Amino acid sequence: MNPALPAPLDVKLMNWTATVLFVGCAAFVLAAGGSWLLRLPVFSIGRIVVQGELVHNNAVTLRADVGPRLAGNFFTVDLQAVREAFEQVPWVRSAMVRREFPNSLVVDLQEHQAAAYWGAEGSPTLVDSTGEVFEAGSDGLDGEDLPSLKGPAGRSQEVLQMYRALVPVIKPLGSAIDTLELSGRGGWRVVLDGGATVELGGGTTAEVLQRTERFVKTLPQVAAQQGRRVEALESADLRHDGGYALRLRGVTTVTADVAKQRAAARPAVRRARTAPAARTTGQTR
Repeated sequence: MNPALPAPLDVKLMNWTATVLFVGCAAFVLAAGGSWLLRLPVFSIGRIVVQGELVHNNAVTLRADVGPRLAGNFFTVDLQAVREAFEQVPWVRSAMVRREFPNSLVVDLQEHQAAAYWGAEGSPTLVDSTGEVFEAGSDGLDGEDLPSLKGPAGRSQEVLQMYRALVPVIKPLGSAIDTLELSGRGGWRVVLDGGATVELGGGTTAEVLQRTERFVKTLPQVAAQQGRRVEALESADLRHDGGYALRLRGVTTVTADVAKQRAAARPAVRRARTAPAARTTGQTR
């Protein structure tokens, strides 16, 4: 029996071409059918589940605001775009999105926890508990008494950490910190809720805290020497070596004649104002 002769080259080419065409047509049909199947109304996004501890947002409002902006169905929707859409909502810090068969999206949200105002007075920017700056509507802060923090861009976390370190140090004065500011040169300034301004100076956190502790411990004694209480503090400057300078309401270091001469020399517009408090110096040992 004679062995089978190999097929001619042209026959092989025709067979290969037919196979490729068949596979291509089958793939096209499958792709078209799959695309048609995936676009069936049954796979349209029918539900968005919003989870998380929401204080400043409402799940119903979030779904109503973000839902119409989503494109695609359960299989084709861009989860990254969904996440970004939710994170653009005020107070939302982060969002995690996942599909839930057959037609649902589950969104886990984390909101910012406001720790302080950030920037100039009236600015919509806030600092959250991690030191991150964000913008939010002022209506979400009703009833919240927050301090004001100020500083160069990108240093909000540093300012927040200093504020937290200063709170227990300042507490013995009986006044809370209303404003803490870090200047571009690295100097710290505190404004107490009673209106007193304290220049803390620069340096490391330990150096600033050491100067502040020394001031807080000695202020009652210095004020008592002038017949005043701590509440009379108007301003203080801790940037002096070995001591500090302060002003106490109702205390003056000039004679009555000099005070009268200075008052007479002031412009008329300033005569109508309350005379400024005097300046005295508190030395620490």
